[in-house]
Amino acid sequence: MVFSSPLFLFLYLPITLLIYYVSPFRWRNIVLFVFNLIFYGWGEPVYLILMVGSIAMDYFFGLKVEKHRHSNDKRARLYVILSMVCNLVILGIFKYLDFIIENLQLIPGLSGLETVGLALPIGISFYTFQKMSYIIDVYRGDALGQKNFISFGVYVTLFPQLIAGPIVKYKDVDDQLTYRTHTVEQFASGVTIFTAGLAKKVLLANAIGPLWDYYNATGEPLTVLGSWLGLLAYTFQIYFDFSGYSDMAIGLGRMLGFEFKINFNYPYIARSITDFWRRWHISMTSWFREYLYIPLGGNRCKKSRWFLNIFIVWAVSGLWHGASWNFVIWGVYFAIILVVERLWLGKVLAKIPRVLSHIYSIILIVVGWSIFAPNTLGRTGEFLMGAFGLNGAGFAGAGDVYQFMCYLPLLVVLVLASLPVWTQKYRALPAHIKAPLTWILLIAVYLLATASLVDSTYNPFLYFRF
Repeated sequence: MVFSSPLFLFLYLPITLLIYYVSPFRWRNIVLFVFNLIFYGWGEPVYLILMVGSIAMDYFFGLKVEKHRHSNDKRARLYVILSMVCNLVILGIFKYLDFIIENLQLIPGLSGLETVGLALPIGISFYTFQKMSYIIDVYRGDALGQKNFISFGVYVTLFPQLIAGPIVKYKDVDDQLTYRTHTVEQFASGVTIFTAGLAKKVLLANAIGPLWDYYNATGEPLTVLGSWLGLLAYTFQIYFDFSGYSDMAIGLGRMLGFEFKINFNYPYIARSITDFWRRWHISMTSWFREYLYIPLGGNRCKKSRWFLNIFIVWAVSGLWHGASWNFVIWGVYFAIILVVERLWLGKVLAKIPRVLSHIYSIILIVVGWSIFAPNTLGRTGEFLMGAFGLNGAGFAGAGDVYQFMCYLPLLVVLVLASLPVWTQKYRALPAHIKAPLTWILLIAVYLLATASLVDSTYNPFLYFRF
């Protein structure tokens, strides 16, 4: 079950909100925990055992860390290490075991090893990182160990951000698990944000997705126009898909009294790759910075060690997205650019005209998605060869021109929707205009989204595999 499915919109969500709000406040975490598990177990109930078991594991470790962190630091660190190892082993078995076996098969004498073929539990990368942040926050004294099992279970399984983020640090919602407000204004704000995310996902991401699928599936050599059309389609699809789900999560959180931090801040207006990663998947970059980059030494060390820290963080970041070398290379690709910008290019970009630095950023971002999106590095090579006219396929074919003309209006809409100017104009409207306009837009989006979902079977969930 995903947020953009009719089942969620017209059955699960209304029932959840109704029962949640008619329940006394002291019961609401129990209600939420039950509905979280229903949401998670809807598609793969077998993994509920894994989920509840992992919650119990880190609930126990958290209590032990809290108990010993003042009196016996060595023992507290032991429980932190045990938690990290157990979480990473579980994540490794389900997400990376086959990847490891496939690489071992390349070694003479190990070619007979067989892959296991375990299905990937939905959202395991997100909730594993959240549980790890909990243990670390408790050890550092940034949060107290959670003594209520249900409250801790709500944190791990909270359905608004369980399967697609944002990654929520425990210390950011610690107090909200016990004390949170519920107001009409907060709920209405949540509905507005959720609806904006729904529009991004259903009306924009789903609309451009078929263009990427068309070029990704074609067996013909890619022309320059065809390559760029395909890559631009994915560039917009993944942004509106992922940021749409993040907005829906933030909106749903507000409906339930939780406040989550924003996860996207118009990343495609960035003037550098450094700026891009301050705007894209903010919760992930923040997590890696706080729990990996800084503990490794950050930039407060020798330049050679700083280089190593950057490459470690971004290689791990790439691997976090998936068990494939193209994700690792994608991470290293951005690590190289970030290092170059930090050393000298960033100063140049700050001085040149904004349009040039923006073009620079967009080209590198799209090239990055060419590494990220295809299933194989070979396919990445085909897109890049085609994009820069190195495969002899020419600039454009008749089919490319046709696709361009068909999707041009949508591409213009996507470009405009990627800019902050419309949000700024909306916020600047007088209250007597904004209120009715908001209701008109909400109703229109729900009607259009419902019609789209009913009329089409195309509703991919890009972050399902992460």
